[in-house]
Amino acid sequence: MKRSLEDHAARFDEVAGEYDDSQNDTDEYRACVSLVVEHADPDADETVVDLGTGTGAIALALADDAGEVLGRDISEGMMEKAREKAAEQGIENVEFDEGRFREPNVAEDRAVDVVVSNFAMHHLSDAEKREAIEAIAELGPRTFVLGDVMFFGTPDPDEPFYSPEVDDPSTVGHLADALTDAGFALTAVERVHEQVGVLVAERARSPQE
Repeated sequence: MKRSLEDHAARFDEVAGEYDDSQNDTDEYRACVSLVVEHADPDADETVVDLGTGTGAIALALADDAGEVLGRDISEGMMEKAREKAAEQGIENVEFDEGRFREPNVAEDRAVDVVVSNFAMHHLSDAEKREAIEAIAELGPRTFVLGDVMFFGTPDPDEPFYSPEVDDPSTVGHLADALTDAGFALTAVERVHEQVGVLVAERARSPQE
């Protein structure tokens, strides 16, 4: 049985202090961070939303270039670590608050230009990812950049990059279909590993059209 959002939040609260060190040990994670930041490429007057922000690796990396960054996560422990890092670095244009993929907690009248997410959406089922991408489209961004665990081929069950008991990665094809159906055009696919990649989607049309 897959864990609930509350279970995931509690698990990340527990590991918040060591999370950065554990993630930075992997080449794949570092590569995804770099690629997500590169492809997001916000302008100085633009607002970025970072979903599943964790300890703020992406949000803080984008802060210098963006006008404002809104980091959203289900783990208060992880966000507290992100706030500490922002304070240490003197970064003032990043806001961390509770939010989830299907309920991003962004005011309806707030213009959003770029949405990013890294190593977070794979906790959702295929159906939940589709709902999440639809919710992201409703924010109206020109660009959505997703770095995550995803399947480019059939994964080797003896060498999974992910943890089956807590993770539920999708195929690249499923993600591409969900993006297209939500009104995005997939403009770049970066393959980092057989089970890790970065997808870049640009606004193609309104999801209501």
